[in-house]
Amino acid sequence: MKIGLGLYREQLTPDNYRFALQSGATHIVAHLTNYFAGKDPKIDSGDTGGWGDCSADRLWTYEELSALVQDVRAAGLELAAIENFSPRFWHDILLDGPERGAQIEALKQLIRDAGKAGVPCIGYNFSLAGVYGWTRGPYARGGAESVGFGVEDAPGAVPDPDAPIPDGMVWNMRYRRGLPGAKPVSVSNAEIWDRLSRFLKEVVPVAEEAGVMLGAHPDDPPAEVLRGTARLVNRPEKYDRLMSIVDSPSNGLELCLGSLQEMPGGDIYEHVRRFARSGRIGYIHFRNVRGKMPRYVETFVDEGDIDMAEIVRILRDENYQGVMIPDHTPAMTCAASWHAGKAFALGYMRALVQNAHALGPSRSLVHDIAAE
Repeated sequence: MKIGLGLYREQLTPDNYRFALQSGATHIVAHLTNYFAGKDPKIDSGDTGGWGDCSADRLWTYEELSALVQDVRAAGLELAAIENFSPRFWHDILLDGPERGAQIEALKQLIRDAGKAGVPCIGYNFSLAGVYGWTRGPYARGGAESVGFGVEDAPGAVPDPDAPIPDGMVWNMRYRRGLPGAKPVSVSNAEIWDRLSRFLKEVVPVAEEAGVMLGAHPDDPPAEVLRGTARLVNRPEKYDRLMSIVDSPSNGLELCLGSLQEMPGGDIYEHVRRFARSGRIGYIHFRNVRGKMPRYVETFVDEGDIDMAEIVRILRDENYQGVMIPDHTPAMTCAASWHAGKAFALGYMRALVQNAHALGPSRSLVHDIAAE
């Protein structure tokens, strides 16, 4: 197991690379779409204009990707993945719109260039509504600011989960101006699975040839319907359906532990063991939550419903050699709340990984073997 740190576009700097090294990380997951900016970036509910305007985004080139890989390597780290395509690159793949064919060909070229540049994995979230509907509040230990969904008496305005997606927006970002009188965005369950299937059948062979894994992130929040659009991977077993569309090592998972725990259905430890055994995990979002849909809050990594030591035992037993990164850490009360939250999570993760051999037998192993 390897420890990594996710950095947003404005954070891809020498200082933050040094911070990652000093915190015990060996790998970086880079976000190149600039949806969170500023000194202490905070994930947003997306209800006031979304996460920003990506209408001017240009397809990332081989030169840009290669420079990123080399910059990270020069800092003593390795690039584990790029996380998320810009909605500008694939809005009509998600919407089945007129630019779909051209966007598929462009993404194929991006994947080829990523492989050539040394990018081993690209995380993506096949979703129209994206991440939406949270409230912010003092939900973590000691009143640390975190996010929650369906929280009673939440401070501030609560986004309407049924609010339609405006024309010209997808995945919480504006890719073009809205057209007057246009119908709100919508998609059925059958339609979104058909769109995903066509996408995977076209791009996974290219990814396999390029030596790149495509890692699918599950729905967050894992609702059945959000903003009038069907969700895709909102139960753990739907990951199996996704992987079965194209049986390839390049058709993999961006395994988010928090999202899995929020879902109804099954035991998270058995699911993690099964996915680790498949060899199809691109990387892991190592985060914790309390509660399940339709009400949950995100917590510090050591205080939620998931026994994170048990997760490490399972990954140890299944010989997982991939990268884990902290995700959505609560903001700690200090002058550098983002850095403090990440440093706490990284230290906790590093201690578990360094002592994985001493954590004892997996508590879920007997149940797992009996189920087989």
